[in-house]
Amino acid sequence: MPTAIELTQLSKTYAKRGSPPLQAVADLNLTVPPGQVIGFLGPNGAGKTTTIKMICGLVEPTTGHAQLNGFDVRRQRSMAMRQVGAVLEGTRNIYWRLSAWQNLLYFGRLKGVGGRVLRQRAEGLLKELELWERRGDEVKEFSRGMQQKVAIACALIADPPIVLLDEPTLGLDVHAARTVKEWVKQLARTQGKTIVLTTHQLDMAEELCERVVIIRQGEMVVDEPTAKLLSLFQQEYYELRFDLADATLADQLATLPLVHPTVTGENGQTLLTGALAEDVTIYQLLAQLEGHQIPLLSVKRAQPNLEEVFVEVTRTKTEERP
Repeated sequence: MPTAIELTQLSKTYAKRGSPPLQAVADLNLTVPPGQVIGFLGPNGAGKTTTIKMICGLVEPTTGHAQLNGFDVRRQRSMAMRQVGAVLEGTRNIYWRLSAWQNLLYFGRLKGVGGRVLRQRAEGLLKELELWERRGDEVKEFSRGMQQKVAIACALIADPPIVLLDEPTLGLDVHAARTVKEWVKQLARTQGKTIVLTTHQLDMAEELCERVVIIRQGEMVVDEPTAKLLSLFQQEYYELRFDLADATLADQLATLPLVHPTVTGENGQTLLTGALAEDVTIYQLLAQLEGHQIPLLSVKRAQPNLEEVFVEVTRTKTEERP
């Protein structure tokens, strides 16, 4: 069985008049097996969207190759594009002057679907996404959340085995974002599709993705199963609970030997979560707390969330650069 997505030495460099060339992606190698949900993460300008567009065939790579289910995006474009559906940032894969129904028929035919099958799929998608009653309205009249639903439907109209989601919840309200999130779950868990998800909502990536790839300045810095990535940091993280809600406590806790500590209030108590600084033991930390005479209720190891890991990984990789 072919690999769902295979990127080999994929790179993209943009020429800039009067300035040095800008390398958006540098020699990216990535293999995604069928049915896997992968989080493709990185700070703004890391090269995520450029990579997604190269996979979609919208941007020509400077070097390297992208293959979808064994079909080369550059040399076997027609067959490769039938393997993938994409939701691009800003609903850029739909036409605002067409209705929701017309968008689905248009993109379905582009992907080789037609006749009764196409109409049945379009009707089913619009009903499931609660857009059936508005199917004849131009997309430009829709809310941002409704437009995103149309974009998702267009990505799925040909029932592609691979789905690329570039910031699928960007700019959505809570209800619309929840709908998109549930759809991603359905695609992954009940339909077994291969999904590449880029998002700044790291709690969403943590919940949905079984694997995380982090890129920075066009280079891959992490490629690990989500559980393993979190476990790599687990031993250093602790959660301390204090029987005190004094506003001055945050200033006192800021002096403790913790890396990127998080202080929150909870039911009249204060919760401190963070990683121990290098060469500091938990006993040394407790001794400092005793010196501050802060009433400690409990202390336990804590598993960091993906946001904390992301901040630490990208910070560390930046400091490693000359």
